[in-house]
Amino acid sequence: MNERQEIQNKIIEKAMTDDVFKKALQENPKQALKDEFDIDLPEDVKIEVLEETSNKYYITLPACPEESPTSDGMW
Repeated sequence: MNERQEIQNKIIEKAMTDDVFKKALQENPKQALKDEFDIDLPEDVKIEVLEETSNKYYITLPACPEESPTSDGMW
């Protein structure tokens, strides 16, 4: 598992166990990530939080590595 996957797992776990964080993550993802995990994303990076339901699923296609907005390729 790479660093990004580990962080995503921690974010998901936190959201599933903390309703206040989950709401903050849905309303202002960048601020919630900064507040809870000290993740400071560049201004031009957009974050969208989607919640699956029992009958609605999402498939996320990753960006090509050369299109990654950060030098470490994490986000």
